[in-house]
Amino acid sequence: MDQISNDSGWRGSQEGWLEAAYESLLESGVDSVKILPLAKRLNLSRTSFYWFFRDREELLAALVARWRDKNTGGIVKQSEAYAETLAEAMFNVFDCWLDDKLFDSKFEFAVRSWALQSNEVLTEIRDADRMRIEALARMFVRFGYSEDAADVRARTTYLVQIGYITMQSKESMALRMQRIPEYIAIYTGQAPQPREFDRFCARHGYKPG
Repeated sequence: MDQISNDSGWRGSQEGWLEAAYESLLESGVDSVKILPLAKRLNLSRTSFYWFFRDREELLAALVARWRDKNTGGIVKQSEAYAETLAEAMFNVFDCWLDDKLFDSKFEFAVRSWALQSNEVLTEIRDADRMRIEALARMFVRFGYSEDAADVRARTTYLVQIGYITMQSKESMALRMQRIPEYIAIYTGQAPQPREFDRFCARHGYKPG
């Protein structure tokens, strides 16, 4: 029989349970996100789970919320970040693809895979796609593009990156960085200035050449 202690250390924490669920989702998919296996992973009693979540469905909802806040929030935030040129604004967005603190590509893949077996999660995915594309389109409009042109450029920018994720495409850092200025030029219609690319490289700790 499970023992419950009044000491919260024996129960873990809400964030600890959520982190374990996140790790399990990434490793083995949503079917592995179950209370008993998570308890074993955390070396906690199964009943301690219920101090923090009503049931598995509430835990899954918290996972979706975490994904939404991080990945959609990251793209929206970066698309709205200060930039003097459109190319610089696009570099801000590209920060998401290189910094998992802004956008978690593995989490994105796992949630999109989950959506193949959940209509509710599929609805979340579609809402997220719409919000992200709209945020990118607003960025293009801010720099003078018509709404129609902004929509197409936003879709091109976004759908290529989602293709990278869903196809699990792999590139070396050197190759990815080599291609980025050309992507920026194609997406924005503006070749980035060398100083803009240099700043982008510097904040990702990359030295060209």
